[in-house]
Amino acid sequence: MRINQSTALRGHKVALVPYCPVHVARYHEWMQNEELRRLTASEPLSLEQEYEMQRSWRDDADKCTFIVLDMERWCEQACRDEDCMVGDVNLFLTDTEDPTLGEIEIMIAEPSYRGRGFGKEATLMMMSYGVTELGITKFEAKIGQENEASICMFKKLHFKECFPRGDTEAGCQ
Repeated sequence: MRINQSTALRGHKVALVPYCPVHVARYHEWMQNEELRRLTASEPLSLEQEYEMQRSWRDDADKCTFIVLDMERWCEQACRDEDCMVGDVNLFLTDTEDPTLGEIEIMIAEPSYRGRGFGKEATLMMMSYGVTELGITKFEAKIGQENEASICMFKKLHFKECFPRGDTEAGCQ
């Protein structure tokens, strides 16, 4: 999404920066991990396909992506973005009939950063950005049932668990 192409957001633990070509090689490295692909329901891509995906996400009007950086390393140690990357956070505007609905995704790819509040802060920052800049008022997260850490985090953020239509336990809990 071009609206965020020159936007950087700063929190206490994380900074969010637009997904740029300098980030692609590191991102591609993460996505070689089979478990990470399984948890994010991602397909393996070649490096060239990853660069094409980055260009597409920058240009598509229905995708807003930020790379999650370790704020302390990024500011205090003046590291390059790609040396401070810990994950990414995305908003997808998937319902053309309801432009106020956004699907949010978070991935903390670096294992040493998981369970330390980086994902929660990045998610809250992205939600705030979605409300103030994109007019989003409703958020949904689609998470595989085996991704217990992600489910737990979204529950802490007061998301309600829903099941897809057709499941035996249809509806929200």
